Amino acid sequence: MAQKPCCATASAREIEQLLVGGRSIGLAQLDEIMDEVKELDLQSDNEIGDALLKKVKIFNYVPSSAAPDYLRALLEEYHRRG
Repeated sequence: MAQKPCCATASAREIEQLLVGGRSIGLAQLDEIMDEVKELDLQSDNEIGDALLKKVKIFNYVPSSAAPDYLRALLEEYHRRG
């Protein structure tokens, strides 16, 4: 996994917007997370979604009440990127 950014400025450069539950949310390390999960070569959406959400939570706050929305948005983005 990519190293955590050294400072707030470095971290801000790695923020990407994702539509989660109808709201635009900034997520840190999204490109790296997508690449790492792709390398796992997981087959089912359940496995992929679990891996994405687990990795996103390392760098981002995900409210438990919004976890299903994050999961859907992450899976959509994962499949969009192919």
